[in-house]
Amino acid sequence: MSSRARVILLNAALGPLDYRVPHDMSVKPGSIVVAPLGPRQLVGVVWEEDAFPDVESVGDNRLRNIIGPVDAPPVPETLRRLIEWTADYYLAPVASVLRMTLASMPALEGARTVIEYRATGDLPDRMTEQRAQAMERIGERQGLIRELALIGGVSDAVIRGLVKAGAFEPVEVSIDTPFPRPDPDHAPPQLSDGQADAAGEFIEAVRQRDFAPFLLDGVTGSGKTEVYFEAIAAAIREGRQVLVLLPEIALTEPFLERFEKRFGTVPVSWHSGLRQSERRRAWRAIAAGDAAVVVGARSALFLPYPNLGLIVVDEAHEASFKQEDGVHYHARDVAVMRGLMEKFPVILASATPAIETRHQVELGRYREIKLPARFGGAEMPAIEGINLLTDPPERGRWIAPPLIRAIDETMEKGEQSLLFLNRRGYAPLTLCRHCGYRFQCPNCTAWMVEHRLTRRLACHHCGHVIPSPRFCPECKEEDSLVACGPGVERIADEVKAFWPQARTAIVTSDTLWSPAKAAEFVKSVEAGAIDIIIGTQLVTKGYHFPNLTLVGVIDADLGLEGGDLRASERTFQQIVQVAGRAGRGQKPGRVFIQTRMPEAEVIKALIAGDSERFYEVETENRRRANAPPFGRFAAIIISSEDADEAAQVARLIGKSAPMIDGMRVYGPAPAPLSVLRGRHRHRLLIHATRAIDVQAAIREWLGNITWKSGTRVAVDVDPYSFM
Repeated sequence: MSSRARVILLNAALGPLDYRVPHDMSVKPGSIVVAPLGPRQLVGVVWEEDAFPDVESVGDNRLRNIIGPVDAPPVPETLRRLIEWTADYYLAPVASVLRMTLASMPALEGARTVIEYRATGDLPDRMTEQRAQAMERIGERQGLIRELALIGGVSDAVIRGLVKAGAFEPVEVSIDTPFPRPDPDHAPPQLSDGQADAAGEFIEAVRQRDFAPFLLDGVTGSGKTEVYFEAIAAAIREGRQVLVLLPEIALTEPFLERFEKRFGTVPVSWHSGLRQSERRRAWRAIAAGDAAVVVGARSALFLPYPNLGLIVVDEAHEASFKQEDGVHYHARDVAVMRGLMEKFPVILASATPAIETRHQVELGRYREIKLPARFGGAEMPAIEGINLLTDPPERGRWIAPPLIRAIDETMEKGEQSLLFLNRRGYAPLTLCRHCGYRFQCPNCTAWMVEHRLTRRLACHHCGHVIPSPRFCPECKEEDSLVACGPGVERIADEVKAFWPQARTAIVTSDTLWSPAKAAEFVKSVEAGAIDIIIGTQLVTKGYHFPNLTLVGVIDADLGLEGGDLRASERTFQQIVQVAGRAGRGQKPGRVFIQTRMPEAEVIKALIAGDSERFYEVETENRRRANAPPFGRFAAIIISSEDADEAAQVARLIGKSAPMIDGMRVYGPAPAPLSVLRGRHRHRLLIHATRAIDVQAAIREWLGNITWKSGTRVAVDVDPYSFM
């Protein structure tokens, strides 16, 4: 037993540190330990010494003792290799990736119960505005005082006051209660022949216990979920763990319901909406191998499953699988890498696969399983274009006459409609008609977005909020402020004007901010309590409403603005996905696409229903431009609260750029969002052939440059956002 150990502490600024292992202590690579750092005690993981050949060993006489091991299963060896690979590929500190594995600090503590609080139903004698707000927002939810304060939007002291006044009561919660085990034979589905064939291939792959990446490419409504559920059933029978990744927290609730119908119990959830006690319980069950099936957001990928036998990435084309801060990893790609390292199949399910994924199929690296038809004889919806140049809405309106007529007909038949506009709030810009003043965020290069429902202007980048103003701050004129352009709230107002009797629901991340809210919305639609849904991209995926027969896309061109590499592909995916909400039951569906650019390739492909032609043209454009998947991009983002310092460091990095054949460096230039959360930002873009080791080039390049501690330099390998 070695008397010394190399430890990665959960501090991204530190590299590996050497410690002494006391004689009466036993640790090995993977052991989770507590170690001293100055006067503090930090959690870390013992690592193999040879994993960091460039780190110099510290002499035995200078070592400090490890304080002790943590009562938790060790981090498995294959996961340690995945953490190293992720850190290396995405140029991130190993500690930053490891933090996602040790994602529940309470899970590393010994307590078995915790005290949470819930409403008693009694109102306090003294009711302040803050107390009323807290009680309304918290409702029947329970949690720690800090968690309830965050939900209620108040301070901890307000919640403590409500506890003292008898409005909330303590509840002792056991945090290690075992999760019920899903039953693979609970309610097997009736599959079509095509579904059964696809399921058979997945079941065989699970039994083989070897790496097998699949693309499950099925049109919307083809029953992809039922098919991969059979692969999950096979993994449960084999005694293996399963991870299902979903792109949105709002999709968790409908998924849980479908899962429970099939397997008799819900899976273990992992997402940002969990209470601390729920997070602890889930982490302990996952690490012990007792959580048979986990459904979660992208961060669930790095949890310490000791016995993973299958990963399913649902809606695998979704851009939200790419992390945009911290470690800039793409969950779809890291999921495939985890399958490779731990030898199990990975299923990427999508009706609109990413061009990168389709390319892997063409190269023979991924196996494609197709479901070309909707389940149960349902037909794909008919798609019509509305040219806004020749058939515009009334002045000051946004819904064109053909779509109005279609909604009239749908309402008369007692069926449901969905209007899609990927823009939250009431209007994207508010200006003064008197002096032209525009409301801009003080922390970001972005306009403040009006939200009439909550009577405020909000920045969608940093969260800065101000009450809706009555007068212009520049010229002081009252009633001079004008809302420019539409958001979903404005479309909802227009719907109310045209169809005052219609029952409507606005669906955005502002209104469906928790799985419980999403479940409430789903139940309302299924019960026929909503006639017209007005929503953002949140409604484009995962939902199955048999009585929804009409979809109207308000502004199909919106996603094409901004010159983003993936703008056409993303627009195509979003509109195909939202169109796929129509006609999923026995009733035929219709889709209307409002556009000012009917000649754009993506719009022509959507209206013609010719996805193959679109992908061919888009792939060829990428090939000619040597853009991903044929070439590689990486971004370097420099930010500082000091504008001059940010510009200076950006220039220094730009001047030091290496001259390498097959690699070009563009910039530096101010980022499109040149100020974000009070930090001034500059970007460089690296464009290289696939033969170039971009990571090694960037590592050496930046390794020779120093900058002040207040300046941040982030690297985004394979960027999805160019803001």
